[in-house]
Amino acid sequence: MKILGQIALALVVFAGGATARQDGKTVPAAAMRQIYEEVKTPYKYGMVVVPADNTSKIDCPTVFQKGNKWYMTYLVFDGRGYETWLAASTDLLDWKAMGKVLSRSADTAKWDANQLAGYPSLGDTKWGGGYRLGRYNGRRWMSYFGGNVKGYEAGDLSIAIAHTTGDVATAHEWEHAASPVFTARDPGVRWWENRKLFKSTVIRDKQKLTGYPFVMYYNANGDSAVNNVKTRWFERIGMAVSNDMVTWKRMVNDPLVHHPVGITGDPVIQKIGDVWVMFYFGAFWQDRKGAFNRFACSYDLVNWTDWTGENLVSSSEPFDELYAHKSFVVKHKGVVYHFYCAVNKKEQRGIAVATSVDKGKSKLNFIPAGK
Repeated sequence: MKILGQIALALVVFAGGATARQDGKTVPAAAMRQIYEEVKTPYKYGMVVVPADNTSKIDCPTVFQKGNKWYMTYLVFDGRGYETWLAASTDLLDWKAMGKVLSRSADTAKWDANQLAGYPSLGDTKWGGGYRLGRYNGRRWMSYFGGNVKGYEAGDLSIAIAHTTGDVATAHEWEHAASPVFTARDPGVRWWENRKLFKSTVIRDKQKLTGYPFVMYYNANGDSAVNNVKTRWFERIGMAVSNDMVTWKRMVNDPLVHHPVGITGDPVIQKIGDVWVMFYFGAFWQDRKGAFNRFACSYDLVNWTDWTGENLVSSSEPFDELYAHKSFVVKHKGVVYHFYCAVNKKEQRGIAVATSVDKGKSKLNFIPAGK
C-alpha cells in the first residue's frame, strides 16, 4: 500500500485522463496522445461567419464569454487592410455581427492607419472554464498587429497593445496604441523576426513560471541572411513577458515552436490540468500540403513539445478545400468547438467550426463567387 500510495502521489492526472506532470521538460508521448484525444473535433459543422460580399475576407477568430452569451472577434480584410470586428452568439454556432472594435481613423499618417488585427488578451485559459476576459488595472486589453501600408499584410507590421474601460460585449472602439511595443527594426531583434510581426496571444500566469505575470506568444518572419528570399517568409513562434501589460521585453532568443520549412504561427493558449497547450497552425511544410491546425504542449510555458501525429483540422470540405487553419478552441458543456479560418479554392475566406460531437451541418455558405 505504501508503494502504491507513492506511485499515486507521483502522478497528476488531468480531466482528460493523461498523466500531466512528470520529471523533465518534455511532455511524454502518451500524454500528448491523450491530449489529442481530448481536443480532437472530427465533425465539421461548417461555416459560421462569412463575408457579406466578395470584396472582403474574414480571418482569425478569438472567442470569449460574458454572461450567458459568447462573443467572437475576427478580422476583416477589405482590400485596404485589416480591421477587427465583434460578433455574438448564444450557442457557439449561430453568430451575428455587431460592429468594429479596432477600425481605421481618418488620420492616415498614424503608424496603424491601414492595418488593425486584434486579439483580446487575458482570457480564461482553463480548459472547459468560463472563457471570460480578465481585467488588469481596471481595463480590458487587446494585442494587435498594425501598419500604415495598404494591402494584404503589406509593409512593416508591428505589435501593439490596445485597451478599453468599456463593455467588451458591445461593439465600440478600443483605445489604440500611440506606438507599437515591438517592431522588426528594434535593437536586438532576433534573426527570425526581423521582417514582419503577426498575431499575438497574451495570457496571465498567476504562478509566474517565467518570472512575469503576463506572457505573450507571437509569430513573425525574418532571416539573418538578408538576401535569402527562400526562407525570409517562414514564420516562427516566440515569446515576450511583461509586469504591467505596457512595457514588454522579448524572452528566449530562438523560436519556441518552428519547423524547417513554411509557417508555424498564430499561437493560442489553453491549460488542460497542469499541461499548457498551444494551438497553432502550420502551412507549406516539407511533409504535408496546404494549411492545417496542430498543437504543442509545455509544463513551464517556455519548453514546448510538438505533437507529431494527426492534424487537428485540415482541408476536407468544399468550404475549406484550400486552407483550414488558425485555431481558437473551447470546451463547453462537454463539447469541444474548434473555430478556424476556412478558405475555398475560389479564395473566399471565413470562419468555420469543427466539433467533438455531431452538431449537424451549417446552412451558411459563402455567397456565390462574382456577386
